Amino acid sequence: MYEEYWKLRVKPFENTPDPRFLYLSQRHEEALSRMRYCIKERKGAGVLTGEYGSGKTLLSRVLLSELLTEHYHTALIFNPRLSSLELIKEIVYQLDGTDTSSSLKSKTELLRHLNEILYKSRSEFRNTVIVVDEAQAIPQESSFEELRLLLNFQLNENFLLTLILLGQPELKAKINNLPQLRQRLAVRYHLKALSQNETREYVQHRLKVAEAKDEIFQEDAFNEIYIYSGGIPRRINNICDMALLVGCGEGLNKIDKKIITEVACDLEETPINPEETGVLSNG
Repeated sequence: MYEEYWKLRVKPFENTPDPRFLYLSQRHEEALSRMRYCIKERKGAGVLTGEYGSGKTLLSRVLLSELLTEHYHTALIFNPRLSSLELIKEIVYQLDGTDTSSSLKSKTELLRHLNEILYKSRSEFRNTVIVVDEAQAIPQESSFEELRLLLNFQLNENFLLTLILLGQPELKAKINNLPQLRQRLAVRYHLKALSQNETREYVQHRLKVAEAKDEIFQEDAFNEIYIYSGGIPRRINNICDMALLVGCGEGLNKIDKKIITEVACDLEETPINPEETGVLSNG
């Protein structure tokens, strides 16, 4: 709608997990590095947590795109609000590539078939990776227990699968209440919000990917974006997207502090204390 006005190839601030727009802050790069390590070294299980909108899902899509090779066999669970039996069925269905799981009625049959799948992948020199997004939404401890038991599929020297759990901060509390699962986690990382400098770089990066020809945001606008977004990428996207729309409607040449404040108020965003996000302004 406003792309032509601002001379952009695409909208730069869509809240979709498009790997093209990935901005690797130091924290995002560290998170991705740890997940890669967990998978490549067959460490069994890892967990990545972060605030809603901090970029976990985008990182998972980048990770999955790297795993789309003949060396990996992957399953992505993006709706984990399933019973323990349904969860196993979904994993088997995705790894099997057919609807064989629908004919397997008992958990014993499902696990036996899963074992066959894992050993077949191993014989083909492929690593099996199961990624569970929004894992804090898993409704029952029994489902967490089923996921933990999947880690019993292993050889003497390593695991037959790697389990990656992604979720909001409350996932940490759930895992801490499950010591048997917590002890099986080889990698844990909490993704914090962007700093003030990173927020500015994030906005500029996404505009560059969208092939912006000119500087669109004035210097005073970046500080205001940080104040109202708290460095959370999803909030940054919402504010910047609406700012471009309003700026287009008003025929502006640049987006300044005033427009950001106006848009943030319309979105009912309130100024955020940087200490609440765990990031210093220049960190």
